[in-house]
Amino acid sequence: MPARPLSVALDATPLLGARTGVAAMTLGALRALVAERDELAVDVSAYALTWRGRQVLAGALPAGVHAHHKPMPARPLRAVWRRLDWPAIESWTGPLDVVHGTNFVVPPTRNAAAVVTIHDLTPVRYPELCRRDTLAYPDLVRRALRRGAWVHTPSRAVADEVVELLGADPERVVAIPSGVPMASELAAGDVALMRAPAGPPYLCTVGTVEPRKDHVSLVRAFDAVAGDHPDLRLVIAGPDGWGAEQLAAAVARSPYRDRIERRGWVPEDERTALVRGAVAFVFPSVYEGFGYPPLEAMAEGVPVVATSAGALPEVLGDAALLVAPGYPDALAGAITRLLDDGGLRERLIEAGRMRVARYSWTAFSRGLADLYRRAAAAR
Repeated sequence: MPARPLSVALDATPLLGARTGVAAMTLGALRALVAERDELAVDVSAYALTWRGRQVLAGALPAGVHAHHKPMPARPLRAVWRRLDWPAIESWTGPLDVVHGTNFVVPPTRNAAAVVTIHDLTPVRYPELCRRDTLAYPDLVRRALRRGAWVHTPSRAVADEVVELLGADPERVVAIPSGVPMASELAAGDVALMRAPAGPPYLCTVGTVEPRKDHVSLVRAFDAVAGDHPDLRLVIAGPDGWGAEQLAAAVARSPYRDRIERRGWVPEDERTALVRGAVAFVFPSVYEGFGYPPLEAMAEGVPVVATSAGALPEVLGDAALLVAPGYPDALAGAITRLLDDGGLRERLIEAGRMRVARYSWTAFSRGLADLYRRAAAAR
């Protein structure tokens, strides 16, 4: 007789609002778990830490995922959970086998096992690069660890940091890399939007504008390259986070500011077309726990220049040109090599496609299901 499916509730709050890498992981996990729920023996539902967003949660979820609609005001609950192991998630969801906090915060439980995804340890390693609300994450994680929560990380690098810096039990920290969103997985849209933009060649980067992404170094690197490549442009796509005024000032100082374009947030299909048309994708981040944007660029056949920050060497391997973070001259040198060496470009494009093939949503969902079973059994 087959075992009863595990009932698992995931935090789908990242799906409400502008989509980030956390949202991509959350949506991919929900889709993959539902697609293989019979084989994995997992019954998937979702909740959201939001008061206003509860009314739109169901519309943000993949088909087959049940939404828990009871309101969960985020700020009051997080403030309480930093100090108390109450109220339990079952007050909103009913009985569960496992609750999965997909973005640093997992609620207390009555009987369910808890899994929390820690995407990176920026609040611990680089607190000066964080907003006030983000700085609360380490306390929330430490309290969850004391309650016996299991930890999912997107990379081995972050898993090692969680053990070293937060004192987590290494037996309860599991690295499971997610899949990579592909153009074919996007919602159907206007075919014209999916074409690469025409015009002069351009460098592209995608990501929320905040100090951790170090767009300022990218502008300085572009300044060093642009004089020798008079047709080259730089396109920066992504919504403003905090500290966006630093990027605006760097662009204003650039002698090539008329060749630098800020796109802001763009929908998935337009973003894919934008990345696909770039001569190179540049990712100057100071610290990363995984690195969706460069992998998405590789999936579109675009060569990548990135920093060797955090998990990027582990995730990108030899399929990208890597330089130390925070050095615009080194970034400019790597960009110049890529622009001037056609053979290098072709090698990186092929290596990138092979690298992306390592990251499968099916493998991700199976890894999560195995983690859920381990956590439930230990509970």
